[in-house]
Amino acid sequence: MGGMKFAHLGIVALALAWLPLAARAGAPAVDAATKASCGISSSGALKCPRFGFAYKVPFGWVDRTADLGEPSQPESGQDAASPPGQAKVPGGRASSAAAETLLAVFERPPGAPGDTINSAVVIAAEPAANYPQVKTAADYFGAINEVAEHDGFTAVEGPYAFPVGEKQLVRGDFSKQRGKLTMWQSTLVAIEKGYIVSFTFIGGSQDENDELISNLSFRSTAPSSHGVKK
Repeated sequence: MGGMKFAHLGIVALALAWLPLAARAGAPAVDAATKASCGISSSGALKCPRFGFAYKVPFGWVDRTADLGEPSQPESGQDAASPPGQAKVPGGRASSAAAETLLAVFERPPGAPGDTINSAVVIAAEPAANYPQVKTAADYFGAINEVAEHDGFTAVEGPYAFPVGEKQLVRGDFSKQRGKLTMWQSTLVAIEKGYIVSFTFIGGSQDENDELISNLSFRSTAPSSHGVKK
């Protein structure tokens, strides 16, 4: 991954230990097929036939997907670059061609007072062509680790193969101290139809992240290129 440039490092994202590198300036337009095939249903689930997955959004959570391109405000006691429950992740970068944040939801509104981690889920997709050195989902963690380290996160485990139903993805886990609290981040990655799709989960514990991940489902499909052994 040496020599790869990550313009997203200077960009404030809107949710999770690095939202798909979502930009304040707003992500560039994505192809119509991607937009048309991914959206929140009346049941409150994000359905994305193009990439073959669905995510059940926890009841009562705040959907900020449409606001991802706007400047975010730090929560009480948090630094402006990384508000709690907020973060950066490769994907949705202002400098990326056709990057798209498919979902950005928070347990409570960003900026709302609270004495717990503002849990969040961010799902993003960007063309694999943006990362010519990335051949497998595991390779993408070179970029993820770089962003996580820049934001003060420490890798706990990964990348490692992680099944969601019959689908094999690659997972990495990170943590970061927020005063007396610990922010846990888990990111899953798959390469689908020429896109890198990342699923980032932020919570106050690994158990909470596992519970959030359990809302993700894939339709039966051939294994994607994950590049690590179980």
